[in-house]
Amino acid sequence: MRILRKPLGFSRRLLQVGWCHPNESLSALTRKTLVPRRRKTPSIFGLDQRQRFSIMPEVEASMRDTGLFSPPSDVRGMTKLDRTAFKKTVSIPVLRVRKEVINRLMKALKRVALQRPGIKRVIEDPENEDRRLVMLDPYKVLTVDSFEKAELSVLEELDVNPQLSEYNLELTYENFKSEEILKAVLPEGQDVTSGFSRVGHIAHLNLRDHQLPFKHLIGQVMIDKNPGLTSAVNKTSNIDNTYRNFQMEVLSGEENMLTKVRENNYTYEFDFSKVYWNPRLSTEHSRITDLLNPGDVLFDVFAGVGPFAIPAARKNCTVFANDLNPESHKWLLHNCKLNKVDQKVKVFNMDGKDFLQGPVREELKLRLGLSTEAKPSIHIVMNLPARAIEFLSVFKSLLNGKPCSSELLPIVHCYCFSKDANPAQDACQQAGAVLGIPLEASSSVHLVRNVAPNKEMLCITFQIPATTLYKNQALSVENSEEPSLKRQRTDNDSFSESQITSDS
Repeated sequence: MRILRKPLGFSRRLLQVGWCHPNESLSALTRKTLVPRRRKTPSIFGLDQRQRFSIMPEVEASMRDTGLFSPPSDVRGMTKLDRTAFKKTVSIPVLRVRKEVINRLMKALKRVALQRPGIKRVIEDPENEDRRLVMLDPYKVLTVDSFEKAELSVLEELDVNPQLSEYNLELTYENFKSEEILKAVLPEGQDVTSGFSRVGHIAHLNLRDHQLPFKHLIGQVMIDKNPGLTSAVNKTSNIDNTYRNFQMEVLSGEENMLTKVRENNYTYEFDFSKVYWNPRLSTEHSRITDLLNPGDVLFDVFAGVGPFAIPAARKNCTVFANDLNPESHKWLLHNCKLNKVDQKVKVFNMDGKDFLQGPVREELKLRLGLSTEAKPSIHIVMNLPARAIEFLSVFKSLLNGKPCSSELLPIVHCYCFSKDANPAQDACQQAGAVLGIPLEASSSVHLVRNVAPNKEMLCITFQIPATTLYKNQALSVENSEEPSLKRQRTDNDSFSESQITSDS
């Protein structure tokens, strides 16, 4: 058998190697060192496919190249993607195996088999068509001793020679992961962006200043490495306008922003450049939906394209959904039809304050005045974390007449941001200040997600007190309270940490 061994130096020479008899037991092999008998031949200047592997030299773990699967160093600073510059040849260990035992063997060698993008772990042996080469992870297998006892047992059972051979594997751009490519390209020591929000076929990135010179390359890498993506965009401004959308720049790929997404088994279509959509809120949309029961009423004050309204309607709730943005209103109507709930959702295109003082007020007057046995819960969702707490003032003296029973009072789920060291307590204090009542003892706070360093998004949930919702009730209730009840209410104002829950 003729195989290639790479001795020290720059020349490559063919060596004649005498292998043990294939029937010799594995236990015998592991008890002695295989010493190949060498015969030098003239230097070889070109290597074909049949000359890409050799006996694997004994290598200490500390000597293994930690950057073995890093792209070539000369791609550092590249701003325009050149895929051909990522070619590289590395030496990896392989086992030579009879093809009929491959399937059984690969299950046993799952721990140590090479796993790289676009690389087959089993290839044909160029010297023997009845054998295959099994590629192994060079960080896990250095010598025969690297195999675990169970793996050695399977090798012995299948009569596989444990001697490792060395194979020259050519890596290309396709074989590197996105974070490996970006780490090799961006300045050393700088943060690497490999994460993004996926919105249908669009990758939404938030690049930092030091990444902007590489923005087009980063966008193209994201598209290349994530099947189904055809466009990459970068946010160029904060969400600070009335309609909650933001300016974005197309970094790479097509400029089509009309997209379709699936969330919690519902389908949404919209123009991502004109409406608000955040895939990181999927768990929160589901959490609120789980709080609802069939027959409940939901008022969605800032509905967007429908991620709260549509699941609630599918749960047989009565839904009133509103959004000020004409584009959101258009896609909300579209998505209600798309998900076949258009008969269960009343859609409005109004300012949030006008929606609360108009349709919400009228519906509350009607429903809270009914004396039926069926008493569905009423929920009001206010998902505009930058400003929603300001709208809580609308609930003060919103209704006239005799207050309803306490169990019918609406439940509010209001979102906000906090940079406070105790964000949950801060959320209660923010909402309480607007309503003019303490909420610490009568509310729960859910930590939704971390938006930025030292900035949390939260949802505070509470039932609107009758003294707040109805005109002239606060004064009459205050005057009618016994002094002992007043003291008890004051004592209960202390904040309870047990009322805080966190998003998993």
